[in-house]
Amino acid sequence: MKYMNAAEILPEELLKEIQTYIDGGVLYIPKISSKKEWGSVSGSRKFYQKRNKEIQFLFENGCSIETLSKQYGLAHSTLKKIIYG
Repeated sequence: MKYMNAAEILPEELLKEIQTYIDGGVLYIPKISSKKEWGSVSGSRKFYQKRNKEIQFLFENGCSIETLSKQYGLAHSTLKKIIYG
């Protein structure tokens, strides 16, 4: 990461606004595209979304929380969050 002087790149108005928050300090500005959603790379997000929809479907069709707890290995409180959340 290359150090850059803000006074050389930022407009004067923006520099003054930033200086009201941090005056003379070092500030890291992350890349816009560097943050990805949780589980988007590994596929975990899709896996859990599919599982949660299955749980909701089973519950709506008469499956008890106790049965779902045994089937999926999840705590009752976790299942309630999935079903009612």
